[in-house]
Amino acid sequence: MATTVTRAHLDQRLALAKRCSREANLAGIKAAAVATIASAVPTLASVRMLPWAKANINPTGQALIICTAAGMAYFVAADKKILSLARRHSFENAPEHLKNTSFQGTGRPHPAFFRP
Repeated sequence: MATTVTRAHLDQRLALAKRCSREANLAGIKAAAVATIASAVPTLASVRMLPWAKANINPTGQALIICTAAGMAYFVAADKKILSLARRHSFENAPEHLKNTSFQGTGRPHPAFFRP
């Protein structure tokens, strides 16, 4: 039994993927901006005040410290956003008999693997 996929369905999925990608990118940029400020202030201050840092961390090293923190923050935040959107969309697209599953006494309306 073969199922056919319509062009409209594929276009809808592509639009959803693009929107999720944009949301993840924005979340990553916000996290990178915060991490840049949070790592630049102590890095630049320590190079001015601590004799060891002044002698051993050149401007390239300072930039590397700051950029590494920003890059890691970007990828962690973007990945978290992608995973949370994927969970939400898998729950929304799940069959009704799986959405209505509840465990008595746990206080959770849905199984953990389908929670958005």
